Amino acid sequence: MARGPNARDWFRRAMRTFDAAIALISGFVLMWWMPGLDHTDGIEYPLLILAGSLLLPACGEVLGLYQPWRGRSIFSMLGVFTLGWLLAIVLLSLFLVMTQSTVIFSRAWMALSALSALGAGLLMRTVLYVVLRRLRARGRNMKRVLLIGQPANIARVRQRLMDLPYLGYQVSDTLVDEAPAAAADVDCQDDLVMRVEALAQRSVFQREFDEVWLTYPLSCGDKVKQLADTLLAVPVAIRYFPDLSDARLLNHRVAQVADMYSIDLNYSPLNGPMRVVKALEDRLLGLCLFLAFLPVMLLIAGLIRWRMGAPVLFKQYRHGLDGKRFRIYKFRTMRPHASAPGKTCQARAGDQRVTRLGMFLRRTSLDELPQLFNVLQGRMSLVGPRPHAMDHNDLYKNAIDAYMQRHRVKPGMTGWAQVNGLRGITDDLELMRRRVEYDLYYIDNWTLGLDLKILAMTITRGFINQQP
Repeated sequence: MARGPNARDWFRRAMRTFDAAIALISGFVLMWWMPGLDHTDGIEYPLLILAGSLLLPACGEVLGLYQPWRGRSIFSMLGVFTLGWLLAIVLLSLFLVMTQSTVIFSRAWMALSALSALGAGLLMRTVLYVVLRRLRARGRNMKRVLLIGQPANIARVRQRLMDLPYLGYQVSDTLVDEAPAAAADVDCQDDLVMRVEALAQRSVFQREFDEVWLTYPLSCGDKVKQLADTLLAVPVAIRYFPDLSDARLLNHRVAQVADMYSIDLNYSPLNGPMRVVKALEDRLLGLCLFLAFLPVMLLIAGLIRWRMGAPVLFKQYRHGLDGKRFRIYKFRTMRPHASAPGKTCQARAGDQRVTRLGMFLRRTSLDELPQLFNVLQGRMSLVGPRPHAMDHNDLYKNAIDAYMQRHRVKPGMTGWAQVNGLRGITDDLELMRRRVEYDLYYIDNWTLGLDLKILAMTITRGFINQQP
């Protein structure tokens, strides 16, 4: 008996209902609790609460919030919920402005109601996510998987599932294909094909698995098609995991181009709507941080001018999105000095060029604050791969595979590599290779939630810099 679709539909309905309920309860509780709130003479407040409770799950549905959680990152889910909440707030605010109804409602009540709904939604999802992970790690709430493929590929997938038990996938059976991997030689009487046909016949209404996973090299495309056609009679999810171990995948996806399906091995992850989301994140959070740190920046600028003289800012060209040049800003930390043309000489421990004030700014990363202006200009992001000196790019682009893929997104003030301790001097090839791997991981796994996680980690571990 099929369990997956019914359980998924029930869970999606429950989550939509919960999101509507938290918006409804938050609004009404605060409406009655807040002193001096005039809500007794009309229905404006209840109507606004009702509109918000319907709009929140509707925005979440548009953004794919209620898709199955299994295999998804918690930061991805929390980020999508936050984005859906923000979209609902923006739409509701636009409606109030267009109808000139903003004066009717208490701004404090609207802000507290919105923040309460956001907090309750994030908290509930975090708790439920942790509970489900623990249940699945203990063998509960499992998805039973039938693996079909060649021995090496089956072993690879099976080991991956063993390494990640909390995802909740369990291999219930395997059908091993011992035939040679020849795409042009598909025998309709192949033993494996016959076994799959028999399996499909007896598994139409009763089966011992919830999903079928096919794992073959790309050279076995005809075999995969034949098996997929045979399994269409079984009402379960059929997934194909191609063996692409010889190809470097950067945020790969399946796309449809000219009525043909393709696997994009390398594409910018921030195209379309996600580029807008990232831009909103940078502009809104960047403006808030710029205003919050403005007094600190003015104080630092005054100290630099007093102790070190002009100029206050250090300006240097770096490569940005798609390799385009832009001018990066930092507070000056060194005494004036001459460098060889086209060669960047980085600061090292005990470097006499760095002043005492400059050393403090470097240790606390306060010298990076002017890059908030780069963010507001749209040339940098709050989070992304750190921009290296241009001569370092020339040095490493041929020494490290996929090095220049870092420029598929905007450079950031902070990044996944930096919060994991990979920062400072970049003249060690192995350290640079590790840093690039972290940068590519960020690009490959970008979500709004991951950005928020990196920003939070920057506060706790990213400011203090032990490098010169």
